[in-house]
Amino acid sequence: MYYFFRKLLSIFFHIKYKINIINPQNIPDMKGGYIIACNHQKYADPPMLSAVIRGKFSFMAKEELFRNPFFAWLIRRCGAFPVARGAGDDAPIRMSVEAIEKKRILIIFPEGTRSKNGVIGRIKSGVVLIASQAGAPVLPVCIRYGEKNTVDIAFGEMIPAELMKTDVNDRRSMRTAAKRLGDAIGGLQKQIYDEAGLPLPVTAKASAESNGNE
Repeated sequence: MYYFFRKLLSIFFHIKYKINIINPQNIPDMKGGYIIACNHQKYADPPMLSAVIRGKFSFMAKEELFRNPFFAWLIRRCGAFPVARGAGDDAPIRMSVEAIEKKRILIIFPEGTRSKNGVIGRIKSGVVLIASQAGAPVLPVCIRYGEKNTVDIAFGEMIPAELMKTDVNDRRSMRTAAKRLGDAIGGLQKQIYDEAGLPLPVTAKASAESNGNE
């Protein structure tokens, strides 16, 4: 059932979108047991990634998306599991680690929310905690949605599990690992925009500061 729905989504996304893959040599041969950490632009991000990478996926989705019975049934079949924001529950961490141990590909959006202006937000420590507990490598990815249904997806080099291994009580090592991942995703975004001949997106605050310095 999972592969049936995934195949349908893959066909649909390849028909609807013109997908441009950047650094295809970085797409791993392994079918699972690792994390994809990607910037978050749209609800379409998880199926977009599953349309270009082989494997069985799992991903977190906010619990509000499971209130519609049909939609909940559909996204569960595609590998989603619910997360309650601010609940302080360790269930999402546990379920994520279990998914990786079952040789699934866990999709994480480490900013924690979608970006409305394309700017990549601060990388939260959850992805580091999951990678560390699961002993899993992390594949940095960046997505950009362009005009006329064009989509750029850039793949970075896999970050080895050893570089994501941290002590949960050592905040410095957690921040270092999170920054390493954030820098990798940011570098991919720059590559995408450079190849498209476009300026990187900036926050309204940064834009105002820049204009004030002119």
